[in-house]
Amino acid sequence: MVNEPARLPAPRGTVIISSVASDAHTWNLVLLQLLLEEMGYHVVNLGPCVPDALLVEECVRRRPTMVVISSINGHGYADGLRLAPRLRARPELAATPVVIGGKLGVVEDAAERDRQSAALLEAGFDAVFADAHATDLCRYLRSGDPAGQSVEPSAGPSVGPTVPRTVAGAPGRP
Repeated sequence: MVNEPARLPAPRGTVIISSVASDAHTWNLVLLQLLLEEMGYHVVNLGPCVPDALLVEECVRRRPTMVVISSINGHGYADGLRLAPRLRARPELAATPVVIGGKLGVVEDAAERDRQSAALLEAGFDAVFADAHATDLCRYLRSGDPAGQSVEPSAGPSVGPTVPRTVAGAPGRP
């Protein structure tokens, strides 16, 4: 009997994951990497405290299927407002889905959290998972093609047929 290596399905694409520049947390990135790899993606984990310029450079160089930004320290909102336009300013990344999630701010008011999520979407993120769990990202990915098809995530419909723009996981939302 010959032992043949198990055949793995072809990767669904490359996903770059990173924290924002001010966030030193790592376990959230490890969890996201494991979940995405289990879903069939090749994952490049850039780690914590990645400067904006380095993240943009790596995205341009690697041309990922999607970019996932995670924040646990509560600065994701402020850092995300600065990061998204820098990613979108590069023509090579203009159509690349970019999502952000985790503990993005420290405000308690649900209306203010919703305003912050809307501002992140306006800044250039395709989906915002405020105070969400990693499983919300998995549900988002399973619901459609984040590279351009209409997506129906757990928190509501997408706004447009070509670029999913949603707020998911925010308290006070279905």
